[in-house]
Amino acid sequence: MDRPGLTSTQLPRLGAVRVLVPAAVVALFLGSFLIGPYPVAPATVLAVWLHRLGFGEQTWPDAVQWVVLDIRGPRIGAALLVGGALAAAGATYQNLFRNPLVSPGILGVSAGAGFGASLGILLGASGIGIQGLAFACGLLATALAVWLGRSFDRTALLTLVVSGLVVSAFFQALISLLKVAADPLNQLPGITFWLLGGLHRMDAATLWGALLPIGAAGAILYALRWQVHAMAAGDDEARALGVDVPRLRLVLIVAATLMTAACVSISGIVGWVGLLVPHIVRMLVGPGFARVLPLSALVGGGFLLAVDGLARAAGSNEIPLGILTALIGAPLFALVLARTQRRWF
Repeated sequence: MDRPGLTSTQLPRLGAVRVLVPAAVVALFLGSFLIGPYPVAPATVLAVWLHRLGFGEQTWPDAVQWVVLDIRGPRIGAALLVGGALAAAGATYQNLFRNPLVSPGILGVSAGAGFGASLGILLGASGIGIQGLAFACGLLATALAVWLGRSFDRTALLTLVVSGLVVSAFFQALISLLKVAADPLNQLPGITFWLLGGLHRMDAATLWGALLPIGAAGAILYALRWQVHAMAAGDDEARALGVDVPRLRLVLIVAATLMTAACVSISGIVGWVGLLVPHIVRMLVGPGFARVLPLSALVGGGFLLAVDGLARAAGSNEIPLGILTALIGAPLFALVLARTQRRWF
């Protein structure tokens, strides 16, 4: 049932993509443990994880296990999780708004989360406190955008987009105000580097804390994938198929916002993943949301994992993820748009 909408060129690709993409992500996962001052071979990585699950004997130093499970493992897992969630949220918003230029931060969640984290740094909060404020303010920003949009027009998607832009601009101004008030020697650098994005602060507890909302929201999106696909044909057609369009829109916004807020709260603002990756996936397998959603999550996770590997390989002065994703994503997005020539729905 997931084949409609494929062209004669895309149909043969589907089977290959479903095999090659997971294989590439696994290869990137194992290869990521080789990057850094203490490289760990893929065979050793597999042995460490199997030993953690109760299989096999430990034949490696404790330092290797510490690197795999406590240092590099959480960061690599976070790159997969954040990249996959941002790409899935971007695919959802692009289908919801039927607009190829929509990204996960369209309703202000990124700006709101950035304000929350900046406020936490200014107040001297702990790492968990900063993440909690970022998550809560990200949800608050999206709630304000939805409330504002529904106050003017309960049905027009364009009004909702404009409301999101207004809320984003407001929270960006608040971030600038906090930067002015911050201590230029201690707090201001912390705010600046957090906003640029990065996974160097990652640990297992933080990763598991973000996995719960992202996993729950992702499960909701996957369960509703066929209804979202029906909405691409238009609201009237979706209603004819029994879809409650207003309720579905609200559920999709809540789920995609939960995913994005959880991502931004642990990684900072990482752009272009949610905008670029769904376009690449549609170019490969067509516009069907039931295909685009899971493949976007896989490709997005692999993409951010590769970018994070470049950031770590840069040397002692790690390049923030937000900078690298923009440097790589902007020209790639231009190439993808030129290739697809706006044929994406």
